[in-house]
Amino acid sequence: MIFQIKTFNELTTSELYDLLQLRSEVFVVEQDCVYQDIDGKDAKALHVLGVKNEKIVAYTRLFDSGDYFDTPSIGRVVIKASERKYGYGHSLMKASIDAISDTYNKTTITISAQKYLQKFYESHGFVKIGEEYLEDGIPHIKMVKS
Repeated sequence: MIFQIKTFNELTTSELYDLLQLRSEVFVVEQDCVYQDIDGKDAKALHVLGVKNEKIVAYTRLFDSGDYFDTPSIGRVVIKASERKYGYGHSLMKASIDAISDTYNKTTITISAQKYLQKFYESHGFVKIGEEYLEDGIPHIKMVKS
């Protein structure tokens, strides 16, 4: 898998279509959650694309301090279902954390994590902050990496 870091304006129309299709496939269809994925924030985000065989199979979007949280953040963390068995989630998180450090020159990162992934994010240095809450009907927790 090759990781590419792109601003919204650097994305090709094919890349944009593929990443939106992947997000919809997982967050809307697989998780059976009707919500507004296209939320107007993609233009501000830095996009991390995990490309395998010329297809986007892994993705995150990153924000600088103040764009989403008080610190830089990682969101829309997604791996295509058929690719999860290869452990790409860990590579994707490393690439995303490195991109925040390289681009924003910051190391503190906040995420709104689906609760069932708490141990996964803890393995990358994130710590749970506060209580569980519902986001789009799915249990989430705030986590911070310092």
